[in-house]
Amino acid sequence: MPHPARWSASAFRAVLAALAVPALLFGTAAPAHAAPPPPPSLAEAREQLAALTVEAEGSSSSYDRDLFPHWSPVEGNCNTRETVLRRDGTGVEVGSDCYPDAGSWTSPYDGATTSVPSEVSVDHMVPLAEAWVSGADTWSTAQREDFANDLSSPQLWAVSGSSNSSKGDRDPAEWLPPRSEIHCDYVRSWINVKYVWDLSVNSAERTALGDLLDSAC
Repeated sequence: MPHPARWSASAFRAVLAALAVPALLFGTAAPAHAAPPPPPSLAEAREQLAALTVEAEGSSSSYDRDLFPHWSPVEGNCNTRETVLRRDGTGVEVGSDCYPDAGSWTSPYDGATTSVPSEVSVDHMVPLAEAWVSGADTWSTAQREDFANDLSSPQLWAVSGSSNSSKGDRDPAEWLPPRSEIHCDYVRSWINVKYVWDLSVNSAERTALGDLLDSAC
């Protein structure tokens, strides 16, 4: 099977469907899911970290968020953001347009809870700007679209707007969620996304990731 970073957007979404992304039954409550796909075990995370290329970050001068198209259609009227809201919320009900009519969301980053869908941010675990300077600058637009809408890895998280803004495009050497309880899942997820998408890490980032696996897991 080709590496995900080499799939086209349409092929990637077809694979998601084949992997049984939850059926979107309009007007019904979604199954309770507390988080994105789980990260690998600690042992696997260590192996994946060791396999990452360590090099200085590339230039961000030509980065533009629009180079990573999102949120893309997933199934029916539902796009990626709506799919994440439905997946990660509690008691979520959606209408024919797939926009949530009811539900609540608790941010794993800081514990903030809201019942207002527009207050929920969908965070890219590895930010788009971080991906750009770690190798995504050489990808096609289709590859960057696949990355920005990746539901098969722990890349997309429903979080509070304040925590998402606080994080920005910083890596774990520079920012961690306020809730220390999530740090182990966070660092393993970061490593997994970088590994799956064959993105590099810089030296400080590599050191921080290794230290966090030791101290937080």
